[in-house]
Amino acid sequence: MSSRDTILQRLRNRSGGDLNVPDCDFAVLKRQPSSVAERIEQFQKTIESVHGEVHRCSSENWVTQLAGILSDRGAHNLLIPAAHTIGHTLRDSGRDDLPELLIYDEPIESWQPHLFNEVDASITSTRGGIAETGSLILWPTPDEPRLMSLVPPIHIAVLEASELYSTFHEAMLKQNWASGMPTNALLVSGPSKTADIEQTLAYGVHGPKELIVLVIE
Repeated sequence: MSSRDTILQRLRNRSGGDLNVPDCDFAVLKRQPSSVAERIEQFQKTIESVHGEVHRCSSENWVTQLAGILSDRGAHNLLIPAAHTIGHTLRDSGRDDLPELLIYDEPIESWQPHLFNEVDASITSTRGGIAETGSLILWPTPDEPRLMSLVPPIHIAVLEASELYSTFHEAMLKQNWASGMPTNALLVSGPSKTADIEQTLAYGVHGPKELIVLVIE
C-alpha cells in the first residue's frame, strides 16, 4: 500500500466521534443598530477617505445630478446596461444634456476594443453597500458584466440607501447569500489603486480613475 493509500485509509477509518467542533460565534461582527442616515454618513466618510465620491440624490433627481457630473468631466459617452431599470430610465429620460448612451448589448469579444479605448464612463447598479468599510457590493450579470465597473476611467454606481448595511456580515445575512451567489462577486472600495511602485499608494493606475456613487435616499 502506498503512503497516499495509507493516509486515505486512516481518514476513512476515523469515526469523528472524538472531534469537538465549537459552535460558530459571530458576536464580534455585530454592531449596535443604526439609522439609515447614520449609515450613509459613515459610508460617505469612509469611501471618501480613499478618493471615492458620493452624491446624495432622490429617485426624482438622480438623472439630473448624473448629467451635471458627466458634463463637469467632459464625458462624451456613457456605457449603460441594456435591460436594467437604470438603462431604461436613462434612455427614456429624453434629456439632451446627457452624453451619448452606449448600450452593452453585444458579446464582450466585439466590445473589447471600444470598452478599453473609447468608453469614457459607465454606470451600474449595486447589490448594496457596507458602511463600516465604505464598500459597494456588485454582483455581475450578463447585463452588467464586471468589465463595466473595472475598465472605463469613470465608474458611476447607483446605491439605494435602503440597501446600505453596517457590516459585510449583516449584508450577507439580510440578503441571504447562503441561498445562492453569482460566480463572481465584487467589493469595491474607491477607485483603482496600487502600492506596487516603491510601496507608494497610487490611485487610478489601472482600472477606473474615479468612483462616483449616487446614493438614492
